Amino acid sequence: MRSAPRIPGPRAAADDFDLDAFPLPPPVPATEPEEPRPAPQPPTPEPESAAAPPAPSGPPAAPALVLPHRVLKALLGAWALAACSAEEAEAVEAHLTVCAACADEALRLRDAVGLLQTDRSLDLDPALRSRVIDACLSRRPANIPVPHWAAPYDAETARLDALLRDIGGSEWHAPVRLKWFEGERAVNRKTTVAGVIGHLMTVDGLVGTALGMDVLLGDGASGRGVDWPLSPGARTEKYWSGARRPLTRAIRGPWREQSHALIRTVSFAGRKVAELSVSYGDFALPMHDSLLDRAFECWVHGGDIAEAVDYPYEAPSAAHLNRMIDLAARLLPAALAERRGSGPAGPARHLVTAGSPGRSLHLEVEGSGGGDWYIPLDSPAAVGSPAHAVAQVALDSVEFCQLVAGHVPPVEAAAGQQGDREAIRDVLFAAASLSRL
Repeated sequence: MRSAPRIPGPRAAADDFDLDAFPLPPPVPATEPEEPRPAPQPPTPEPESAAAPPAPSGPPAAPALVLPHRVLKALLGAWALAACSAEEAEAVEAHLTVCAACADEALRLRDAVGLLQTDRSLDLDPALRSRVIDACLSRRPANIPVPHWAAPYDAETARLDALLRDIGGSEWHAPVRLKWFEGERAVNRKTTVAGVIGHLMTVDGLVGTALGMDVLLGDGASGRGVDWPLSPGARTEKYWSGARRPLTRAIRGPWREQSHALIRTVSFAGRKVAELSVSYGDFALPMHDSLLDRAFECWVHGGDIAEAVDYPYEAPSAAHLNRMIDLAARLLPAALAERRGSGPAGPARHLVTAGSPGRSLHLEVEGSGGGDWYIPLDSPAAVGSPAHAVAQVALDSVEFCQLVAGHVPPVEAAAGQQGDREAIRDVLFAAASLSRL
């Protein structure tokens, strides 16, 4: 027989293991209290040769627990979890020194317990899906690949769908409070998890309409040829108010089917579809930016749902997060000009022509997906440059996205500010004004 591997000792024994099948030796019965004794007299000295050895102190040691091999083998799992009593643990450890098969099994069980007790998060890395797909496509390229500008939407809808698969039926009715900014104040709207998915499906339908797809609105009505508003907020309110009954988990199927159809359609449409305009009523975006915007909203509302049902939800991969931040930075000059036109923001201080440099704000976004952007302050047509920066703002990447989503007040957003205070305030409020229902 080969020598048994050395096995580390277990942790402190637990008290919740069922010992009915293998009872311990009966306890020693308690002795009756002794009668009072008279005070002891001094002992009479005896010759050294007649002295008796000292009596052992304490009760006699209990005999070692003896268990058959099949019982000891069955106790290995409990021993690895430190769920054995002290006597059982001693018996198992003695057995492991003479039985190589059980010693090998004990090592495997102890390694498994170590995996169960890891301090690391068991949630999957948000970038894992992208890495797996990239590895697969490197071996066998897709006949019709997904455009790179549609990849963030593909990834975020898949992540949100994974969250929805994990929640129970009752959690679809959990209250969710959607937040955004209107003008100078924060506003919110209360709905449910199912209501959020209905909102995403309804606004995604604007992209489908631009692609010529039949989209579902209301209780299964086709969106083509129906007089539905283009504004995302008004469109969602009409959808919610037109529902005949409270939305349930059944909404997940149509939403996911529509997201798959959008990805398939842009993949087969060719390169020209990237510049196709998608109207949102008051503004429009090219298709490549529109799907990036939908990916951003899918992540933000996925976080809202996760918070409502107490579910862990991570930020997008660094590459996708960087593109979302870049989209917001490119929209900031127009948002700033719109606020100036309506009054909340201060007037431009310099007149600049298209393509010429003017004053700019250095937006430094730190963390995953971060980078540096120079936001033109005097005209959307101007070019921001480091040489003309009059202010600097530093934010964490996720915090900046929360600001753009209307989840963080502008006055609390920036971790670092330097330079023109008015320019900093105008840009931060312009970032919050990008949010909407």
